[in-house]
Amino acid sequence: MSRLERLHKDLGPILCVLIMAFDMIAGILAIEAEKAQHKVKHARLWIFECRSPSHKSYNLGLAASILLILGHATANLLGGCIYIRSKKELDEATANKKLAVGSLIFAWIILAVAFSFLILGTLANSKSKKSCTILHTHFLLIGGALCFIHGLFSVAYYVSAAAVTREERKLHHPQAAPA
Repeated sequence: MSRLERLHKDLGPILCVLIMAFDMIAGILAIEAEKAQHKVKHARLWIFECRSPSHKSYNLGLAASILLILGHATANLLGGCIYIRSKKELDEATANKKLAVGSLIFAWIILAVAFSFLILGTLANSKSKKSCTILHTHFLLIGGALCFIHGLFSVAYYVSAAAVTREERKLHHPQAAPA
């Protein structure tokens, strides 16, 4: 049994909880950042909004962004590299491998969108003085909601990647007895 397989077997459930915790805490922090942002003075006129930045919102948004990246990195580094290179390989792939690749693709897409929203919301609060811009509300809220969805796809990737690692070991080393 390889080190990676032993890690999946011994710490798999704990790692799933860790990955989900990173994303859930990131989502909660982003929602709290949105709340803090709405507590500062602001004025609206049609599609324009003038408001003071919120230092608390900036810090919470930055922390949420970092935790989102940590959750993604944990799932990808510990899940390993699962990929499909051709149509033939896709046709021959197991359900776990297809699930791993699909989850990985969706996790990356959601990461890109969620991180973009979190950074946009955070940067809106990074200025040192009041600013007036075109209305851009709820970036932190949307980014926070996407953090929860990202956690689900990241855990799905990690679990299916661990299953693929086990399957490939059995396929390439059939004489090795499972532990």
